[in-house]
Amino acid sequence: MRETFTKGMARNIYYGGAVFFLLVLIGLTFDTVKGLPKTDNSENMTELVAAGKRVWERNDCIGCHTLLGEGAYFAPELGNVYTRFGESTEAIKGFIKGRPVDGIKGRRSMPQFNLTDEELDAVAEFLKYVDGVKTARDWPPNVQG
Repeated sequence: MRETFTKGMARNIYYGGAVFFLLVLIGLTFDTVKGLPKTDNSENMTELVAAGKRVWERNDCIGCHTLLGEGAYFAPELGNVYTRFGESTEAIKGFIKGRPVDGIKGRRSMPQFNLTDEELDAVAEFLKYVDGVKTARDWPPNVQG
């Protein structure tokens, strides 16, 4: 004899599936939170890094640049700029400070934000901090250009 699919059976499948996937979500969340201290670079968080993040946000740098794959794709990825510039905050500050106001004809250019030396130090330290975040599959690739 053929058994029919009843409302009770459908309800049990629905609730069973919901509980199963809720447990999977809790397990994955726990695993992620447990692994964060190995990857988040929090041991290098300083007030200067936080100040650099505030400068980054105030000037809407993410409106043009990506940071660890998040943001706009108009300008270069900056998640690994510290490594690409030879692990020098001075090189990063010099690059930001020395950008021409009008740029190069026919090319996208970074605007001159006229940051103070303190703001430049903070942004450079923030980018150094971000470079230390360990990402999956070594993202972003360390390619200049």
